[in-house]
Amino acid sequence: MPIRQPLHHAFARGASLIFMLTLLCVLSGNAALASPLQPQSFKQPVSRSNPNALHLKQMIQQGQLAPSLHVLDSLSPTTIVQFHLVPSGIKKNFPDATGLVTIVRGSRDNSVSDTVTVDVQKMPPNITFTIFLIELANKPFGNVEYVADLTTRGDGSGETVFQCIALVAFSMDARNPGASLDQEGITSGVNLEHMGMWFSSLIDAQEVLNDATLKGTIFDGGSPPLHAGPQAMTDGQTAPEF
Repeated sequence: MPIRQPLHHAFARGASLIFMLTLLCVLSGNAALASPLQPQSFKQPVSRSNPNALHLKQMIQQGQLAPSLHVLDSLSPTTIVQFHLVPSGIKKNFPDATGLVTIVRGSRDNSVSDTVTVDVQKMPPNITFTIFLIELANKPFGNVEYVADLTTRGDGSGETVFQCIALVAFSMDARNPGASLDQEGITSGVNLEHMGMWFSSLIDAQEVLNDATLKGTIFDGGSPPLHAGPQAMTDGQTAPEF
């Protein structure tokens, strides 16, 4: 007759086998985590696989775009650029004011507009500013386009996000359009390659800057035509910023 082992011995052996199998699985999993697969396509800098980003970096190196423009690494077809705004009309009263502009351009097959984020710090608190794309960073500014508003909080910070044609923005008089050169070649009209911010209200500007002699400007919509204040922030560059 076969010798039957006690039932508890069989359970003990089964439990040992399960434990060993579990341990092997854990060790195999740790080994896989310690040495993950590294696809060759991710070893190269992203800019090399993004023709438009590489093109913009080359334009910066050649002096065709301002050296203050930063081209962030991104996967094609997305292009991301950043640049700073610096105080102009508020420099005396708010010398530490800062602005950061981020422009994201996606696939032109899905959207013709760019997403623009303007983030400011240490600005005059609780004030509304208008944002313009402009031909020239400083006076006389040239052709301009009104694109957004930004209202600061009590601590002088604020942000706004909007969509528009930014990286290839232009203006023109259809009776005499002319032509100019942008990132994509020769285009119609005059390129708007800078950004500025203005006080939406002349009264706000006079109070914040403690200067009752300030004159109104055209840099806001509505009535009367000269109810806006002076420029507050600009990219300050001579070469095209974007």
